[in-house]
Amino acid sequence: MSIELRVPQLPESVSDATILSWHKQPGESVTQDETLVDLETDKVVLEVPAPQDGVLKEIRFKVGETVQAEDVLALMEAGKAAASPAAASSMPVESAAAAADEAPVLSPAVRRLVKESGIDPATIKGSGKNGRIVKADVEAAIAAQPTQTAAQPATPTAQAASEGRIEERVPMTRLRKRVAERLVEAQHTAAILTTFNEVNLQAVSNLRVTYRESFEKKHDVRLGFMSFFVKAAVEALKQFPIVNATMDGDDILYHGYFDIGIAVSSPRGLVVPILRDADQLSFAAIEQRIREYGEKAKQGTLSYDDLTGGTFSITNGGVFGSMLSTPILNPPQSAILGMHSIQQRAVVEKGEIVIRPMMYLALSYDHRIIDGRDAVQFLVTIKQLLEDPSRLLLEI
Repeated sequence: MSIELRVPQLPESVSDATILSWHKQPGESVTQDETLVDLETDKVVLEVPAPQDGVLKEIRFKVGETVQAEDVLALMEAGKAAASPAAASSMPVESAAAAADEAPVLSPAVRRLVKESGIDPATIKGSGKNGRIVKADVEAAIAAQPTQTAAQPATPTAQAASEGRIEERVPMTRLRKRVAERLVEAQHTAAILTTFNEVNLQAVSNLRVTYRESFEKKHDVRLGFMSFFVKAAVEALKQFPIVNATMDGDDILYHGYFDIGIAVSSPRGLVVPILRDADQLSFAAIEQRIREYGEKAKQGTLSYDDLTGGTFSITNGGVFGSMLSTPILNPPQSAILGMHSIQQRAVVEKGEIVIRPMMYLALSYDHRIIDGRDAVQFLVTIKQLLEDPSRLLLEI
């Protein structure tokens, strides 16, 4: 009996997807729930599994082609999965089953990197949860390989240029295209302005040093700076609700909730998972959610729900060494907070020069609905909350 393998239902905001990679070819056997094809959308990679055991008969769409919801991707012949003739002739059934059981489970992003590098995943020791192989493990394995000699041929995508120089043409990913579109949209549709300030993080640093060990022991997560910034942002948004609002045609839509987007770097590009109802989260819960999102981003397993929505965003260029930047809005949000590197600098306190851990802050905002006074006072409020963290506990 033939079975149609269809594109799963896509979220409302996603109209189509691109075939990223096929894991089986016509004539090969498949088992139930085994991933047959990866579909790349604007935000995430979807894995389409086999509905039951059988043999893949026909592939309807090639890698790189665009598909829509309910399109027939392939045809399967239902029945007990059997080893392909080539495999059967070279490997006993027991050995093939054992090899299948031992095959490591890879996320789409890791699987793609493994395929491009030509490294056998069985030779890579995973550092993720339950020994799962993450992107960093593959990169380490690639770095450990001998350097390719000049006598070896270039990759198929490399193009020889004059004087022996090499150029490589690589198609943009769906995510990169979407990010580019949204950035241009933000520049063209919003009146973006940025205001700056600096914050003395000595008090926050002292708290982290004092309670780091006990916090980690109790909650099994490290106490970072981001939870303090999220808490400070939420309190500031409560005082200046216009910063948490969005434009809806000729109306201003005020949000009575606080869904904070945290910009995260992933192998496919920048993503912004959402801390929903951040005002109801403890410091520990915020740190745990951020850690989970970071792991998901590396493994390429973020879902649509993780990335949809958000009323305000925070981006931390400091992790890459940025001293100062003007972050761009994440439409339809009206503001975004930029964090930067913490630097020991000389400052004046009570008439004396002292050394303190200082950070420049940047708030980019849509001047169409947020006045400069509100933006400046909002950023000053964040500064005050961080320089006296007891305010976060007292909500003042």
